[in-house]
Amino acid sequence: MAQTAAPVPQTGLAPGAGRPRKASSNQPPSQRGPAVTEDPLVIFTPSGKRGRFAAGTPVLTAARRLGVDLDSVCGGRGICSKCQITPGYGEFPKHGVSVAADALSAWNEVEERYDRLRGLAAGRRLGCQARIVGDVVIDVPAESQLHRQVIRKSATRRVIVMDPATRPYYVEVAEPDMHEPSGDFQRLAAALREQWQIEGLSVDLPLLARLQPVLRKGNWKVTVAVHRDHHGQARIIDIWPGFREGRLFGLAIDLGSTTIAAHLCDLATGEVLASSGLMNPQIRFGEDLMSRVSYAMMNPGGDREMTAAVRGALNDLARAVAAEAGIEERDIVETVVVCNPVMHHLLLGIDPVELGQAPFALATSDSLSFAAREIDLAAIHANARVYILPCIAGHVGADCAAVALSEEPDKSDDIVLIVDVGTNAEILLGNKDRVLACSSPTGPAFEGAQISAGQRAAPGAIERVAIDPATKEPRFKVVGCDLWSDEAGFAAATAATGITGICGSGIIEVVAEMRMAGLVDPGGLIGSAEQTGTARMVPTGRTHAYVLHDGTAAGGPLIRVTQGDIRAIQLAKSALYAGARLLMDELGIDKVDRVTLAGAFGAHISPKHAMVLGMIPDCPLDRVTSAGNAAGTGARIALCNVAARAAIEQAVIRIHKVETAIEPRFQEHFVAANAIPHATAAFAELAKVVTLPVVSFNTAGADGGRRRRR
Repeated sequence: MAQTAAPVPQTGLAPGAGRPRKASSNQPPSQRGPAVTEDPLVIFTPSGKRGRFAAGTPVLTAARRLGVDLDSVCGGRGICSKCQITPGYGEFPKHGVSVAADALSAWNEVEERYDRLRGLAAGRRLGCQARIVGDVVIDVPAESQLHRQVIRKSATRRVIVMDPATRPYYVEVAEPDMHEPSGDFQRLAAALREQWQIEGLSVDLPLLARLQPVLRKGNWKVTVAVHRDHHGQARIIDIWPGFREGRLFGLAIDLGSTTIAAHLCDLATGEVLASSGLMNPQIRFGEDLMSRVSYAMMNPGGDREMTAAVRGALNDLARAVAAEAGIEERDIVETVVVCNPVMHHLLLGIDPVELGQAPFALATSDSLSFAAREIDLAAIHANARVYILPCIAGHVGADCAAVALSEEPDKSDDIVLIVDVGTNAEILLGNKDRVLACSSPTGPAFEGAQISAGQRAAPGAIERVAIDPATKEPRFKVVGCDLWSDEAGFAAATAATGITGICGSGIIEVVAEMRMAGLVDPGGLIGSAEQTGTARMVPTGRTHAYVLHDGTAAGGPLIRVTQGDIRAIQLAKSALYAGARLLMDELGIDKVDRVTLAGAFGAHISPKHAMVLGMIPDCPLDRVTSAGNAAGTGARIALCNVAARAAIEQAVIRIHKVETAIEPRFQEHFVAANAIPHATAAFAELAKVVTLPVVSFNTAGADGGRRRRR
């Protein structure tokens, strides 16, 4: 809906307003020698904001007074070209105005020079140079909007309004004067205050030492990168002589227990220029969080070892994304990190021992902002700032807060369950009335760890599986190839990578497919060849395994799904379901309206297979969607929009934490959820689309009739 601004008082004729200017070759001749009118009406689109201004007022000035989203880095000096606008001429019935061809002043020397050197698109003007003469409709193109909208395509479309904490500002600083004994920094601060309304400026000592030569080299004209947080504190990050054309960048980092992902973003547009990920090197100290806490408890200095490992990984990631994007590392001036509480403490150099025992106390639950060098993040700008989102509780961290920022359960009309699937799953449940949160120790099985043929989602890893319920024969897809394994050309397409293992989405699908094909019973026991009627079942001691792919003839691996793999998935999915069910108990409900799957591979998890496994409570399949890496998206939102930081800090206060570790009902739900899909829950919605075979392999078969050990 268009917004209408209150009329703006007249400001008087600007110096030089109304004087004829030489028209540019691409301007209509009628714009030469404009006729001056009084109190012209100015309407900006697409915002619809309008107001009356004195003739001669620059378009940029009118835009600022009306709160119109029109960018400018140089402060209206005609240097940066960020304030380009497109005036409209003719009749505008919707707005009730008629715009004459001379509604704006003619081109001036600044615009002519810019057009000659860099070129202006036909019909474009510089908002800082064009002055209002008559009623006019001004369109602000997307590239001239300071708060550009970046749309993330997901289950629910999201918009990120660009308003980064760190931005460049061009200023002209007063020269020293014998009669005005102020310092260079004080005059720079005064210039930023007068020209950009930046108050309370501070600067670190190393940058202060560079200030004077830079000011003099730029002839008292400089570009300053200033970080302004959501509390109004301003800090200089860097300073360059003259007007700086270069872009500034930020890193959004999702620091997970098993994997670390980083996204390099342009701080002007929000564009993701490069993304990279790696395994968390702390895995060598323990695959799950409590193992790492135990390592710190049992090994003096163990926490410092893990801190050094993860900081080194972040530096590696920063270098990798900078190289991929072809930018200088020093142009990365800001970083946002989201992580679980144990990762949070280890990154900050805090011993996580208190998180390993009740009451699971955090050293701090507030958001944090500090210099990158304080956590040895040396692969970015020396003065870059780091922001870490607030933690919700001892086992529910900044990553869960980032998911809440991304998916906004507190704004939902219906009951939504959001499950961030990972080594330590974070779960949110609620709507606009109340939101609950908990964490659930699923372990790394969903990410391919603890699986006999498990691996990361790299080229060659099996990611999709389908098993024919009649023949029990499998077909699959691998990462990096769009063909199924039984399609022509598959062998040639995968010759370079080979078929190397099973990634997280693949293990979820193959176990669910085995259940649907009658190869696994509700208790999770794999049947024998005699029981299932397929030679793909091979004995492995007292249990059996399903041969998914035999590449040994070509020198490749034998990829099987073992009883141990099934058990690992059962434990992981039971913890996930139990956590969700516990929140449902707390909210007093037996079903949810919709489910959102998030996590590093959330976009690749099939809702049907997740439901067959019993990973999540029963729900109509068309109401189960994916949000991808929602924690990473939340980090990007906080990086690109400083107001979002204040918003999530307030939202976190209202989220109610449920502690799974001390809740007796969690164990009850966990045991019942061991069955596939569940021992007692009916899963009526699933039954509408999938009929699970009634099989039991608990007795008889190749194991000589021995009962399965529990």
